[in-house]
Amino acid sequence: MTEAELITQARQGDGAAWEALLREHQQPAFRLAYLLLGDADDAADTVQDAFIRAYRALDRFDVSRPLRPWLLRITSNLARNRRRSIGRYLNALRRLIVAEPELIANTRGENLNAALRARTESQQAAHTLWQAVRRLSATDQEIIYLRYFLDLSEAEAAGTLEVAPGTVKSRTHRALARLREIVTKEFPSLRESLDE
Repeated sequence: MTEAELITQARQGDGAAWEALLREHQQPAFRLAYLLLGDADDAADTVQDAFIRAYRALDRFDVSRPLRPWLLRITSNLARNRRRSIGRYLNALRRLIVAEPELIANTRGENLNAALRARTESQQAAHTLWQAVRRLSATDQEIIYLRYFLDLSEAEAAGTLEVAPGTVKSRTHRALARLREIVTKEFPSLRESLDE
C-alpha cells in the first residue's frame, strides 16, 4: 500500500493504517527530537505530541506530498518550543534561588540549593569578567581570549597571531595589567578572583 493510500485510510479512521505510518516515521522523528533536546524522555514526549497533532491535522495534509517532511517540521517546532519552555523554567528557578534561597533549601535540601547557587554565582562572575575584558582594546582582548578563554599556551598563541613567543608574553602581561585597572575601577567584586 502506498503512503497516500495509508493516509486516506487513516483519515477514514483506520487505526491500522495510522499505525503503519507511525512505524515508518517514528524513528526519524525521534532522532530529530533527541538531537534538538538532548534527552530521550523529552524527545519521546515531543514525538508523541507531534503525531497527535499530525493526526488531528491529517485532513488538511496534501497527499501528493511526502509525509515525512511535514511530520519532521511539526516535530522540530514542538522540540524548539519545549526547549524554550525548559529554558524559561530554568531562568525562573535561578531568579527564585537568588530571591528566596531559604525556600529552596527548605523544599529541596541544602545540596540542591548550594549547587544551584554556586552555578548561578559562577555564571554571573564569568559574565562580569567578560564585560570587563570587553572594555580592553581589540589587541588586548585577543590575547586574553587566546591565553585564558581558549587556554592556548604561549607557543600556540604565538602561532595563531604569527608573532614571537616573547611578544605573546609581553602582550599578555600588559593586557592583564590593563584588565586589573579596569576591574579595580569598574568591577571591584572581581578583584579577588584576579588576584588568585
